[in-house]
Amino acid sequence: MNGLYALKPWYADRLSGVRGALARREVSPDTLTAAGVLCAAGAAAALAWLPVPIAALPVAVLLAARLAFANLDGALARDTGRTTRRGALLNELGDRAADLAMLAGFLTLAPLWLVATAGLAATLPSWVSLAGAAAGAPRLNGGPVGKTERCALVIVAAASGWAVPMLAVIAAGSTLTAGVRLARLCGELGSYAPSTGDVR
Repeated sequence: MNGLYALKPWYADRLSGVRGALARREVSPDTLTAAGVLCAAGAAAALAWLPVPIAALPVAVLLAARLAFANLDGALARDTGRTTRRGALLNELGDRAADLAMLAGFLTLAPLWLVATAGLAATLPSWVSLAGAAAGAPRLNGGPVGKTERCALVIVAAASGWAVPMLAVIAAGSTLTAGVRLARLCGELGSYAPSTGDVR
């Protein structure tokens, strides 16, 4: 159940020309990671301060850029042979920071407890995937409410003013996504022979 993540190969193909231009200019992948976080923060500012539905266009443009940078940073690192463990760390931290920055835009539109709940839930799928990868399983991505779907739901909120319902969907959907990934990992890891560490 990959959701919109299934479109990633198609999207990466559309960005191949951009990757080539960035590689020729020797742009650092870490710079793109930081740019993604800044775009998410800009989308949050537009969501918080611009009226409905005027906020929809800048939020959509900035979140599209955020997703593009999230795609480009790792791809550029692979294309140019600059993949490092530090870069992988910054990529993961950047993704979490961008998610939280984006959801902070709801602070002027919804109760704090709901924004905090959605922010916590939005991080759960990635933590589950990272735990699985640490245990030797493939890194899981995608939906039903992954990074791309969360961005789409924020755009819907910016266009409609339905801040509380969209936050509730993000919280519930992200929790469901974490559960789906956990179930998949338990099934996959159960078939692997144990190596080192805690064996249960």
